Amino acid sequence: MPTHPLLAMARTIGNPVIEDETVTFIWQGKTAPRLMDDLHNWEEDPQTMQRAGTELWSYSMSLAADAYFEYAFLDPKTGERVPDPLNPNRIWNGINAYNHYFYMPRSGPNPLVQSVKGVARGTVTRHQVPTKEYVVGANRTVYLYQPLVKTPVPLVVVYDGPDYLKRARLNVIVDNLIAAKRVRPFAMAMVQNGGHARSLEYSCSESTLGFVFECVIPLAQEHLTLTPPGGEPYGVLGASLGGLMAMYTGMRLPQVFGKVLSQSGVFILPEHQFVVVDLVRYAPPPEIDIWMDTGHYEGLLDSNRQMYALLKEKKFKVKYHEFSGGHNFTAWRDDIWRGLEALFR
Repeated sequence: MPTHPLLAMARTIGNPVIEDETVTFIWQGKTAPRLMDDLHNWEEDPQTMQRAGTELWSYSMSLAADAYFEYAFLDPKTGERVPDPLNPNRIWNGINAYNHYFYMPRSGPNPLVQSVKGVARGTVTRHQVPTKEYVVGANRTVYLYQPLVKTPVPLVVVYDGPDYLKRARLNVIVDNLIAAKRVRPFAMAMVQNGGHARSLEYSCSESTLGFVFECVIPLAQEHLTLTPPGGEPYGVLGASLGGLMAMYTGMRLPQVFGKVLSQSGVFILPEHQFVVVDLVRYAPPPEIDIWMDTGHYEGLLDSNRQMYALLKEKKFKVKYHEFSGGHNFTAWRDDIWRGLEALFR
């Protein structure tokens, strides 16, 4: 029996089969798993594959030609993930499992994540800072990044800092942007989240603000060559709940954090609006510059569009970008250069 053309293509070039902007996922077996992916909110809406031949199943969708996409197969009987034998590319989702991934033809990993020979590299050091009971635990890990310059520079506080450091290679991106003179030099304090307490600490928490101002900034001042807080604006960035907390930090401490970079922020949920929305709606706009980005293939797209529209309505200084990706660190990694250039050009 001849091999089905789609299966032959998947065996040759990998899963899924990409033809122009049509993506077709292939599965060979007596029964088919469900498809979970960025576009359908993962476990919330698994997709049913359709019979394409004898013991062959498929599912097709359209994606932008410059998209990055993650997916997984789910056994409907056991509720367990099953690996895709036709796609060896896997990446940790940061929570509890590995996802398969692929890039569309007009996309690819951001070249800024690669270390380049001859580019001056900043120094990254690891520290433990006492929390003073502002946040969970007696101490919290903070990674400090000092660019290879002698003059004082502003600080950028990074929520979920170790993820941005290890999964997004943020220090390498910044090294390359500084070397290419696409941004001015700045230092970073990349702050570990609270683990099981992350949702509490990043849901517009005043205690987290206290921890940043009373613990993280003094640590950075001790070990980095910084301009004083309140002079040149510092920056703050984060993704998802970290993006929400970055926006809240800028709204509550604009005298320090005059630059906000929020990636896929969790601002408005169907059953709840976070307090930062009321701050934008009712408080006088502070003198801060805001950059927002979010993915076409994630459940927070409408939330970010609504927040951007409200910021524009209230005359905030804000720029906004939508990338062809989902809610994951690879997509944020590949897009973050835009926000850094906009805020630190």
